[in-house]
Amino acid sequence: MKNRYYNPAKKHHRPDGFQNNYMSFQGKRWHEILRWRWQAWRAGHPRPLTDPIPVIEADLSFIQANAKAGLSMQPAATWIGHITVLIQIAGLNILTDPVFSERCFPVQWAGPKRQTPPGLQLDQLPRIDVVLLSHNHYDHMDEPSLARLTQQAGGAPLIVCPLGHKAWFAKRGIHHVVELDWWDQHTLPATERSERIEITLTPAQHWSARTATDALQSLWGGFAVITRNCHLFFAGDTAYSHDFIDIRQHFAPAQRPELGGGFDLALLPIGAYEPRWFMKDQHVNPEESVQIFQDLGCKLAMAVHWGTFQLTDEALDEPPRALAHALTRARVVSDRFRVLAIGQTLLIPDRHVNRG
Repeated sequence: MKNRYYNPAKKHHRPDGFQNNYMSFQGKRWHEILRWRWQAWRAGHPRPLTDPIPVIEADLSFIQANAKAGLSMQPAATWIGHITVLIQIAGLNILTDPVFSERCFPVQWAGPKRQTPPGLQLDQLPRIDVVLLSHNHYDHMDEPSLARLTQQAGGAPLIVCPLGHKAWFAKRGIHHVVELDWWDQHTLPATERSERIEITLTPAQHWSARTATDALQSLWGGFAVITRNCHLFFAGDTAYSHDFIDIRQHFAPAQRPELGGGFDLALLPIGAYEPRWFMKDQHVNPEESVQIFQDLGCKLAMAVHWGTFQLTDEALDEPPRALAHALTRARVVSDRFRVLAIGQTLLIPDRHVNRG
């Protein structure tokens, strides 16, 4: 299939789709998938839970009051579950990869089932201004959730996504969509209730597919969200690569110490990583996630992409334990890489206040 976005000057572009910057993704063959499932069955993977996944009641009064605070909004992030986070910064409510369905699969009677409830239900959300969509896999681009959000009171949110998704949305009557290539920036101007926000699509080591015939036809990525009082990074789905050093270098001029330093918060995946021979070129493990944290030079990280759907061989509750060991080995204070309960809100220090 021809890539209508193809630009031969960009190394991640191909005439028939897209690729990664540093390691080309090769789809797994049927015998590799069978090998994975056979080995998992023989080893008894995934193991049952040792510790319950922490779930708490969301602080709805704070979230709703913060949503109405306008320019006085406290920067905050609430983990809804899996990859979905409610970000409240600069007067706007932003949602990452909204997944509220019971299953992340083309149909709701099969596929990985939700093991923990969302920290907020769709009807408990404040009005969402922006959705950041990292790619089209079913545990990230959930059609029922996106459809509900477009019907919210006050109008549909702006959906910011990588190249190749607009047509999918248009077929479903959703047109408030902005597509970006890696390093493209979309700016939301300041209003009476919100500050100027710059959203940049950043590279990731991953892949895309919605069907059996559209692999690598749409792009994938993460996002840098830059405001006066908060620099936030959302990695999306990714394996480890040199891309994160590139990202730090790209934003270095705006993140000099006198300007407040690096990202104030990074949302980094820590789950869905075993077995490594199968997952290493698409998902980080906790040790690699800590390396991304260090590569970015960010101040604070929040663990996502675990505890909701059983997608791979490690136990659903294993990633935080592995993360704790990885932080110890890397000599990173555990409070700098936070593991939240589903429903918990993390207050993000205001970089403007910190600069004095």
